[in-house]
Amino acid sequence: MHLSTKLGCVANFMNEIRFFQKNIRDWEAFERDIKSGESSNPDKLSAMYIRITDDLSYANTFFPGSQAAKYLNQLTSEVHATIYRHKPVAKKGVKHFWMVTLPLINYSIRKEIAISFAIFVVAMLIGIVSNQNDETFARLIMGDAYINMTNANIASGDAMAVYKSMNRADMFMGISINNIRVSFITFLFGLLTPVGTAFMIIQNGIMLGVFQSYLAQNGLLLASSATIWVHGTLEIFAIIVAGAAGIVVGNSILFPGSYARTVSFARGVRKGAMVVFGLMPVFLMAAFFEGFVTRYTTAPYFIRFGIAGLSLGFIVWYFFLLPRRILKTQK
Repeated sequence: MHLSTKLGCVANFMNEIRFFQKNIRDWEAFERDIKSGESSNPDKLSAMYIRITDDLSYANTFFPGSQAAKYLNQLTSEVHATIYRHKPVAKKGVKHFWMVTLPLINYSIRKEIAISFAIFVVAMLIGIVSNQNDETFARLIMGDAYINMTNANIASGDAMAVYKSMNRADMFMGISINNIRVSFITFLFGLLTPVGTAFMIIQNGIMLGVFQSYLAQNGLLLASSATIWVHGTLEIFAIIVAGAAGIVVGNSILFPGSYARTVSFARGVRKGAMVVFGLMPVFLMAAFFEGFVTRYTTAPYFIRFGIAGLSLGFIVWYFFLLPRRILKTQK
């Protein structure tokens, strides 16, 4: 064995020891909580589950087959069994990811989601107020071409004609690609610390506020809301969650806690990437609504607002109620 290879093995072994020593107290505390029954608090159990699975993933990546990896694998199974004390343990696979792992990860970043939502709402209000006080602001944000097109549509009596301007399938594909691109950019801007992601959230919030305000000034608040939020409920919330994923990455750089900064960063990127990946079906559904449903701008209000309401119901269930139910099943 070459000297460089030996040194690499020694360095890896030392890194494993440091990883083990830094975290063993937390792991043992989690294990004691499980055995004593003190893990019944849903918030604590959620944090425990995410922490242990993150550590296990890190150990399997950098120290495969190590004692730390074996210990964490056993501890993960115990946490999982605690959550499903009254249910048979399901096989870990696609269904487990979408119905257990991802909801719990989303629940673990609910504070970041709240922060992202607050930034978006403030940005929206800035867009509304600015548009109401400066008649040139809409053109500055939306562009002359888009405002001129909107004015022409308003004059023709079909203000929402933009949603009928493309073939359904082409519109669906184009919007899907654009929304997914925006979500990844918003997430990746977290590499510039949370300020980078906040910039993207603010940009999107101001644009929506200006657009909605501009239509309201033309007496189209109700009609535009009924149209926009058919697809916008899912689309806007998904962008907000992508922003939360970016904040997670940014915070992992600024606030590594007990981890080395590189380890904290790797954990943040992994968690954020899983959140953004989990948003793909949401973006696809939003694009489907925008390409195939939103164009029916003369449909009764109760149908259009009903779709928006069902979308909101799904958001509340999947991102907030489902993970709490999963965590409470152990009681």
